[in-house]
Amino acid sequence: MLKDITLGQYFPGHSFLHKLDPRTKIILTFLFIVTLFLAKSMLSFVLIVLFTVVLIGISGISYKVIVKGLKPLVFIIVFTMLLNLFFTKSEEAPIVSFYFIKIYRKGITYAVYMIIRIVCLLAGTGVLLTYTTSPISLTDGIEQLFAPLSKIKVPVHEFAMMMTIALGFIPTLVEETDKIMSAQMSRGADFSSGGLIKRAKALIPILIPLFVNSFKRAYDLATAMECRCYRGGEGRTRMNRLHFGGLDAVGFLLLLSFGAGIVLLNYFTMNIGYGL
Repeated sequence: MLKDITLGQYFPGHSFLHKLDPRTKIILTFLFIVTLFLAKSMLSFVLIVLFTVVLIGISGISYKVIVKGLKPLVFIIVFTMLLNLFFTKSEEAPIVSFYFIKIYRKGITYAVYMIIRIVCLLAGTGVLLTYTTSPISLTDGIEQLFAPLSKIKVPVHEFAMMMTIALGFIPTLVEETDKIMSAQMSRGADFSSGGLIKRAKALIPILIPLFVNSFKRAYDLATAMECRCYRGGEGRTRMNRLHFGGLDAVGFLLLLSFGAGIVLLNYFTMNIGYGL
């Protein structure tokens, strides 16, 4: 399961999304998230699924990689679905009624829509941003996009650097955890049997060396940055200059068209009574 975590990983490529300016991808990711929560009808969710599938196809990243990255989050997705299924009330007669458990058609609809929304959110934002943007480009994009905030003494460069380093360390920590678990299992540790409390106690021998190694890596990284005379963003030069181009305009046009389509579908479906 740990090896299925792809958060923070970068997959090099030469696709349309890889070539976009990182600032464009950050803005498009934000617009994509807003558009997802604007959807309120079946047709708009169908459009969201189709758009997400097309995004993955354009990125050149295998659909298996996307599905693999969603596996560790199955519990969260299922838990959210159950919350919407059992706690959504309606004035209509329930479809299922068993003691205090009542399931309405509206609850089923909300549960299905929430699953689609979460899956498309995770897959779409990953493809738009982390999977197709290198950590260095992501740092430069965040720093330049929020550069005006530095006028009011906001440490934009430090924030961008910390966030990018944190994303970059996720695959390293996952690999480190897998190695520690394998070493503990070779010594007779059992992480798969027993109740929840027993499994939680079994994780203690993993967490301690993981924290120790994490602090050691952080200290080594800080030392390496000091040895290279790192002094923050002031006076820092860049090997690659960011600039908006025609591809970025096409990206904005595609996502704005997608957002306009969602709004129009909501308008028409709500008028004929098929919206949420």
